[in-house]
Amino acid sequence: MAIISKAFFSPLSRLPGPWHARFTRLALKRSILTGKRMYYVHDLHAKYGPVVRIAPDEVAVADPEGVAQIHRIGSGFLKGPWYAGINNAPELGIFAMVNPKDHSQRRRLFAKAFSNTSLRQNWEPTIHEKVKLAVSKIKDDIQQKKEADMLKWWTLMATDLMANLSFGESFHMLEQGEKNQYVRVIESAMVTSGIGYELPWVYSILRRIPLNAVQVIVNSREFIIEYGGKAVDNMRQHGSGSQNLFGNMMAACEDSDKENFSDLSVRIEAANLLVAGSDTTANTLTYAVWCALKKPDLQRRLVAEVGALGSDYGDADLEKLPLLNAVIDETLRLYGAAPGALQRTVPRGGATFANHFVPEGTMIETQAYTSHRDPNIWADPLSFDETRFLDPSKLTKDQKQAFLPFGGGTRVCIGIHLARTELRLALAHFFRECPKAKLASTMTDTEMEMENFFLIAPRGHRCMITLE
Repeated sequence: MAIISKAFFSPLSRLPGPWHARFTRLALKRSILTGKRMYYVHDLHAKYGPVVRIAPDEVAVADPEGVAQIHRIGSGFLKGPWYAGINNAPELGIFAMVNPKDHSQRRRLFAKAFSNTSLRQNWEPTIHEKVKLAVSKIKDDIQQKKEADMLKWWTLMATDLMANLSFGESFHMLEQGEKNQYVRVIESAMVTSGIGYELPWVYSILRRIPLNAVQVIVNSREFIIEYGGKAVDNMRQHGSGSQNLFGNMMAACEDSDKENFSDLSVRIEAANLLVAGSDTTANTLTYAVWCALKKPDLQRRLVAEVGALGSDYGDADLEKLPLLNAVIDETLRLYGAAPGALQRTVPRGGATFANHFVPEGTMIETQAYTSHRDPNIWADPLSFDETRFLDPSKLTKDQKQAFLPFGGGTRVCIGIHLARTELRLALAHFFRECPKAKLASTMTDTEMEMENFFLIAPRGHRCMITLE
């Protein structure tokens, strides 16, 4: 009876959407498990409008004013249960925290360390070093094998860099040309946690399989936390020449801000930073280069812009380059690393979006994938057109509200400045060193289609390039 009542008599029954969404989330679950959620929800918006019931207790919103309302500071739309549900750790890190007070305290710790000023003072030389090594590895592969997988090298670069920042030491994966055990365990943990949330019975079965490889994945939490001790050790050595991002954080903050930041918190946040800052940056870099190489005139203009820099350029110089930053923003619009569902809970009293009332307690979501492709906001939205961002002052109010590659409000990504610094330095160095790069003849557009398991990745899991 409860299912019938919710399907036909609750306020949600008045919302547009597929008939089966009244009774089950099976169709939504299938799209999640096959890496197609953002496409599924986008198609529902195209068919039913900006407010759609996608499951018995879940609603998707793509109305620009509604999206702004949900992510506005102090709006009361708190993170939904999905974030805690996939968290495979004894306490929540900054990404999954729901309580605004807890999140604010933790964010305050990160704020100074992740500022542009701090990043340039403490980490820009390290970023540049990793970028140069990655590009040299790409060129070496092309010389030896005629082509190189830039996704592979960008991923190793970004992961090594985040290891430096989080643990105080590089994983040296760029030198070795492959991922280490810690990274592989984290990646496996991400997959199993997602499956565990959608299909908890599968996780229960895995726990009973007496194979070492399976048990490593199932018990990944313990391994990740144990390895995180390296981050704690380096943090404690701050001031002695061996430091990490957490050492910078603790040195820059007042004692009152450190009370709830235990050694366990450091271990968990180190893993979170590695996940949040590795594949995300690598995939965006890959798509940025791919898009530029598909447009020869854009490639020529980009090569000319970065080539005009002096040899001692830094990120502050790159921040002033209009074309480079426009390419980055247009890449983030079409291929941002996390364009899928950002789940929130409707606060007390409910909320109204595009004349549709949604009751309190309902799970509600926005997705940048749809906001970034709204034809009412973006002209010819499926085309890569870097000129949209050449003059930021010409962006409309709706475009500014709809552009959410890093989220919005108080939950905007803490690593936004780090990500942009990496993107600028990597793209500038790549196009200075490889001005005649081109896509390998073996590459197809189908391989670069996005799959969506919260973060996106090229379906082919590679992007091969060569040099003329």
